[in-house]
Amino acid sequence: MNGAATFGRWALLTGLLFTVASLAEPIPSAPTAPDAVPDAILGKAGPPRGTPVPYYVGNPKAVGYLAEPAGPGLHGAVILVHEWNGLVERIKQTADAFAAEGYVALAVDLYAGRTGSNPEENMALVKETLANPDEIVRNLDAAATFLKSRKDVTGKVATIGWCFGGGVALTFAIGNDNHEATAIFYGSLLDDPEQMQHIHHEVYGTFAGLDQRITREHVDGFVAALRKAGVPNEVHVYDDVEHGFWLYVDRDPGTNLGPALDAWRRLKSYLARTLYPAP
Repeated sequence: MNGAATFGRWALLTGLLFTVASLAEPIPSAPTAPDAVPDAILGKAGPPRGTPVPYYVGNPKAVGYLAEPAGPGLHGAVILVHEWNGLVERIKQTADAFAAEGYVALAVDLYAGRTGSNPEENMALVKETLANPDEIVRNLDAAATFLKSRKDVTGKVATIGWCFGGGVALTFAIGNDNHEATAIFYGSLLDDPEQMQHIHHEVYGTFAGLDQRITREHVDGFVAALRKAGVPNEVHVYDDVEHGFWLYVDRDPGTNLGPALDAWRRLKSYLARTLYPAP
């Protein structure tokens, strides 16, 4: 297929996606109660209610998922970065939950439309993606620009990631200043103060005390580097939970729910102070 035909097919797909986006209904306001977490992380959410959207001209195969809040006014915006298996339903449902809280939520696609169905496939996608960190930054920068171009956004954007996505969020914080907040959930960390100096906003972190991959020692080194670099941060380790406890509370609700609720309250407070103008 020649280049003109390829571009024509991409333009047609883009037009169709924007048409779908224009027909999608905004998600009604339904903030969680003070003692509740989103149904999405309990495994109780319904089908995703947002829409696919092209946001990155550099890779037309990267189609994100957009969840828009109902109601007038300016909204904060969040970029959600998926785990190692890609842009799957749980991430889309979580984007819907952020929209219900009043945020314009864009779940990005770092795998060009692919998802993994087992650990081997997931790891292959992770290795391929991490081999080109500059492309990761370009992808997320395009997402931030897409969100900031909307007339219903405050102009401030946060990046939120889990596991693989948490490490990616840190990479973006270091490599780009086109966003105002970074929230890391049990993602890979660095402990170099010189690299931390490239971060120009407060960092939120949630980690698991029983995590065998991102240990308390890793978190301590990360926080020490942030402090030495003068980067404001709000980082917490929850003692009795394992890796993945927040996005999948339903794996062990008796253990995970309490820490997940505290992390959610912290996150909501963090987003409120970083994405909205001070009164």
